[in-house]
Amino acid sequence: MTNAQDHILIVDDDREIRTLLADYLEKQGLRCTTAADGREMKAALERHRVDLIVLDLMLPGEDGLTLCRNLRAGGTHANTPVLMLTARGEDMDRILGLEMGADDYLPKPFVPRELLARIRAILRRARALPPNLDAHPPAHATMLRFGAWRLDTVGRHLIATDGTAVPLSGAEYRILAVFLAHPQRVLSRDQLMELTQGREADVFDRSIDLQVSRLRQRLGDNAREPTIIKTVRNEGYVLSSTVEAIDA
Repeated sequence: MTNAQDHILIVDDDREIRTLLADYLEKQGLRCTTAADGREMKAALERHRVDLIVLDLMLPGEDGLTLCRNLRAGGTHANTPVLMLTARGEDMDRILGLEMGADDYLPKPFVPRELLARIRAILRRARALPPNLDAHPPAHATMLRFGAWRLDTVGRHLIATDGTAVPLSGAEYRILAVFLAHPQRVLSRDQLMELTQGREADVFDRSIDLQVSRLRQRLGDNAREPTIIKTVRNEGYVLSSTVEAIDA
């Protein structure tokens, strides 16, 4: 269930769609603010506390992918859930949206009732997490040091001790960001799945184990005796290093 005071920001350059969605969601007890582009979105975020952003992919000026990526880079609204809309339904658009940090993806055309169900599900998942557990690095931290590595949270890549940049996939960055947000804390597979993919883990789903394995390869962490991301038997994984925000 959503709360009566939940505030939804709808960002879409189609005035008819903005009005239709706002009217429908307000009839369902939600508060809505609308914006036609990235400039209006930023202004609305400065004025209001927003619980979720419905963000169209195709916008004039900065598109939805860029806006979502910049939002996740840090700041007051870095952890605000984002539901991305697009008129294009190709898998690549969905994957790009999720890799930029969107919490869910809904292709147009859609019925408002489905949008409402997705909004409720995202808010329910966000509120089901422990209050001190989130999926993003500390706000405003553009560079994080852990062990011998640094993470550039703007460029979303690793930097080795010799200055070499090591690229990360969207999935690798998301799971590393979760570990860096909660160093020296055991995170279960269910928590990692919820924080990185916004869903519960299936009993046979080994995707988290695969992502951790790939991330260890990026970090040069020995799979048999890892020293950076350690396995805690029957519990999950833990980042053993301390994390420090540093100047870029």
